Amino acid sequence: MTPDQSSDVNPRILSLAAEVAESAEQNVPVLLLQLKEILQGVSARGKELKKLKQDLYDYDLIQYCVLVLKQDYCRIQGGWATAAQLAEILSNCCVGLNPEEEAEEFYSKVLPSAAENLLILARRLQARFTRAVKDEEKTDFFRSFRTVTDSICWLFGGHVQLTQQVMQSGHFLQLLLTDDVETEAVMMSVLQNIIRVNSVVLMKTDEKTVHAILDELVYKLSSSSNPVIGIAATKAMILIANHHQSILKSICNRYKGLRMLLSKQWSGKGFDRELGQLLELLYSRTYQQNQMQRLHHAACVIQAAWKAFQTRKRIKRLPKAVSSLQKSFRVKKEQQLLLLERQREEEELRHQLQLQRQRAIREFRQRQLHMLEIVPASLVDRHLREQELKAVVLIQKQWRGHRERKGFHLQKQALKQFKAAVTLQRAALRFLEKRRNARKVLPPWKGPQGLTDARRLELRKLVEEHIALHPAPLLSEQSSKELHLKCQEMLAQHLMKRHWHRKAEQRSDALRAQINTDIELLMNAPGLKAATEKELAVFTSRSAPVAARAKQTHTTMLQFTRWPWWKKLGDEFMDPENIPHDNLDIEFESLYLGGNEKV
Repeated sequence: MTPDQSSDVNPRILSLAAEVAESAEQNVPVLLLQLKEILQGVSARGKELKKLKQDLYDYDLIQYCVLVLKQDYCRIQGGWATAAQLAEILSNCCVGLNPEEEAEEFYSKVLPSAAENLLILARRLQARFTRAVKDEEKTDFFRSFRTVTDSICWLFGGHVQLTQQVMQSGHFLQLLLTDDVETEAVMMSVLQNIIRVNSVVLMKTDEKTVHAILDELVYKLSSSSNPVIGIAATKAMILIANHHQSILKSICNRYKGLRMLLSKQWSGKGFDRELGQLLELLYSRTYQQNQMQRLHHAACVIQAAWKAFQTRKRIKRLPKAVSSLQKSFRVKKEQQLLLLERQREEEELRHQLQLQRQRAIREFRQRQLHMLEIVPASLVDRHLREQELKAVVLIQKQWRGHRERKGFHLQKQALKQFKAAVTLQRAALRFLEKRRNARKVLPPWKGPQGLTDARRLELRKLVEEHIALHPAPLLSEQSSKELHLKCQEMLAQHLMKRHWHRKAEQRSDALRAQINTDIELLMNAPGLKAATEKELAVFTSRSAPVAARAKQTHTTMLQFTRWPWWKKLGDEFMDPENIPHDNLDIEFESLYLGGNEKV
């Protein structure tokens, strides 16, 4: 563009073009909304409006509007309402624009891209309207969707060649394929506008697309019961039938049960005049005769096919029955064999386990007899008594362990119940206390009564008598200083002792809290069989002296368990700290007959 031509351009267009070129991508849609004010500032008809649209196209603002329609407006100021306003601005700018330069690019690239992007935007708004839950969101999305569809109609109304592109677009067909009543009605009104603007557009559209549109219209008539959808689909079918006789014949041949469907489902729904007009177009007298002939021929074909099917079915029934019996017999036989094999394996496993157990018992008894042969005869009775005593001790130990575990479990449950009861009682008492405090009514405040002259004289006499009976001792200045110093020393000693007392109390509180925590952890801890490494780490001490002392105590207890039974009588619950260390290294002369250790 030359300098002379740029001087005639609206300055607002120049500033807007500069801002759009320098701004970020997400800010461009908001800036392009200024085009609406620029267009409203010019008269609707005249050379000024054409000149303004030409300048917008020359400075690529219309191309920017086409491109920004593809953006995601969830994060853009104004949301999808901004996209709807841009669609309206784009259609107003394109209608009535006949560029003098680069006209081929405008008609072959810009206008098709604008129509395609508007259809994509309409699909996005339709999807969000369908997924919306709140009524306010649905209202806003539907308003934006209606604005975009009106912009599409306005665009192909000003450029008729776009109707064929819109009809053949897959996005337009997807917009028709919806179950929402409101958007269905809007899209069928768009279809009616396309046919009114360009009556021959269906003849130029490929047959597959036309059949898809007709299938969708017939589906809406057959599946929907809403009068709004019914009258919109009926009007669209009337427009198609009036303008295209070849398509009318295709409808009659393709949808043979349409008359009965329309008569039964849509009669008396408020649009009988349009419904009668459609039925009159679709079903003339000649068509009815042809229809009766086709129905008669179809009935003959169906009867012949049914009779042939029944005959083939009777012939094939016997071999199928035999094969099914054989198949069921084989399956049952396989199941029986599998069950027998499993039982045999279980019996064999049980027999092997029994043999192993018997062999182990036999070997153990042989070892016992061999050991008894080595033992002198005078010590056999003693050995047998020791074995019996060991068995008795083992039984007692198992029973005591079982009893203690059972008691501990009961104590654990009782403690939980006690804690729950205390919590409930505390909450109930707190609630009752709050309730009693709320009911209390404070008495009105009464100020102190003033003293009379007689009362003042009486109190003065009492004070004088008290001073006379208890005269204050007179202290010298030196005595007062000594008394003051003594008080200061006593106060300092008290403060120092109070600091240590507080530390001792805090340490006692911390130890008590730690003991309570350890008790709760022990009570809530699982058994040794179910314990894991993570749970064992809770009871592991990080202190080296504590760990060494625990290891020493554990070793002492292990050695204590190896004492003879006669030394442990009455000491089942002996404290490991009180076990004498002098007797821990005694060599034991008892026999071991239950394992693999040597005597």
